[in-house]
This record gives sequence, structure tokens and C-alpha cells, in this order.
Amino acid sequence: MGLPNVQFVSPYKQRCSRQQLEMQNEHLNDALGAIRVLGLEQIEGELKPHLNTVLTTIIQKNRGAPEQVVVSGILPILALSLRGRGSLTLLTAKLVAELAREPLVLKGFTDSGLVPALLSVLTSSDHELLLHATRAITRMSYDNRNLQDHLLRRGAVPRLVAILLRFPAKENLEEICLQALCNLSGMGVTEEAGIIWERGLSVRRGECVFRGVSPQTCGFFSSVTLVHVSQWAPGQYSVSIESIQRCSSSFWHIHRNQQATRWFPVLGWGSCYNAVKFSSKNVPRKSSLKSRVFHTLL
Repeated sequence: MGLPNVQFVSPYKQRCSRQQLEMQNEHLNDALGAIRVLGLEQIEGELKPHLNTVLTTIIQKNRGAPEQVVVSGILPILALSLRGRGSLTLLTAKLVAELAREPLVLKGFTDSGLVPALLSVLTSSDHELLLHATRAITRMSYDNRNLQDHLLRRGAVPRLVAILLRFPAKENLEEICLQALCNLSGMGVTEEAGIIWERGLSVRRGECVFRGVSPQTCGFFSSVTLVHVSQWAPGQYSVSIESIQRCSSSFWHIHRNQQATRWFPVLGWGSCYNAVKFSSKNVPRKSSLKSRVFHTLL
């Protein structure tokens, strides 16, 4: 019987690690305090290194960093930076996209004005800025009913559809927009899901079809997501999203061998997450997101 593999960490290394964490937290506190002061005075030149410090700390997932960000009260200042469209807007969007990973920080997104600020950025023509802003919306709407509702009422869908139509050649931006639409519909698609998106064949004029295929699980099942964007009136588009589960041929072969009687397998099953139209002015409060509709006014 082998001995368990136990890693021994010397007291010296533990002390150094603790001191390093304390130093990083101190630098983070200094940066947050500077953002709170300099941000209110709109001193952009002096603000950049402090934003970079917070961004690096959040990316490294330092313990206690999200709590410090919440306590600092910098979220409204980040919203002002996004709205200002200045030289730090791109860096701010990167930071907000990383903060959107943190459930504790997300609780303050609604009251801080970050939601309308992010949506205002979606009208930009800057590809990189759109990428980070859309990624933030994708993350904040993942499995979060309150933020989904807030984004829907604020008109997130029309802006995301507009990006799909404006940038057909930008595959990475197209993928993150489609993922954001799926998360707003309540599907809950993670960035790690590995969905491969491609444009499908359109059968109607004014229609765009996007097909996303997820990797098979255990070699038997795969998931296909269909997103239809259709023009139903001049300047107005509808969005429908459907998820279909497919079984591989090996799965049916195994079950045929186990069945003594003749049977006809079902080739797949699915669920429709959104019907055809959505109006942000009249969102049903009691119905689930799966039965809601997208009515995009562009």
C-alpha cells in the first residue's frame, strides 16, 4: 500500500506567501482609493496605472479582492468612465468584463449604473471595445435572473443584434454576441462550453441563421443551438433561439442491440428558449424567460 502524497510547505514559505498577499492587498487598497479620488476629478492620465493594478489583481484572483472592490465604491466611477468615451474606456471595459466573473461584485452592477453604461458602449465602432463590453454582458447575464431582466428592459437585445448585422466578418465578436443572446434567454452558456458557431443556410429573405454545436458528452450526446435573426418589418428584427439535443449513431446502435422488439428511436429533442418577438416596454413579469420573446427595434 503506497503512502499518500503529502506536500510539505515550510513555515518560511507560508510566511512569505502571507506577506506577499498582504502587500498585494495594500497595493489594491491604494489603487482603489486613488480611483475613487481621481475618477471623480476625471484625471485620466493619473488614473490608468491604478486601473491596471485593479485589473491585474482581479485576473490573478487574489483572495479578498472582490470584497475590497465592493467596499471601495468604485463601480459608479467605472460607469462614468464608460459613458465618457475617453482614452480609458477600453481599459475600463476590460476591468468590468473581469469583475463580471465575480458574483459578489455583480450585486452592485444594477445600482451603480454599469448596465446602461455598458449598453451605451455597444453603439461604438471599436471592435475591441465591443468585444470586452459584450463579454461583460455575457458573463453578468449567465444564470442571473435579475440582471437578465434588467438587461432585457434596457434594450440589450437590439444592440446585440445590431452588432451581428454590422460586423459579419468578425467571428470572435459574433461568437460572444451569440453567447450573450443565449444567456439572456436563460440557456446559461458558459465560455468554457466550447460551442463552435457557424452561419447556417437562410431559407427566407432578410434572415440570418447561426448554428452552434457543443462537443459530445461521453461520445453519445451533443447539443445544437440555433439562433434565427429575421427581419419582419423595415428596420425591425425578431430573434428566436432553440436548443436541440442529439444522440450519436453509436448510442442508437447500442440500444438496438439491447432491444428484443422493434422500436423507432427519436432522433433528437429540444426546447425553444424564445419565441419570435420581444418588447422591452411590456415584459411579462411572471412568465419564465424561456417563454419570453425578443422584439428588436433597431
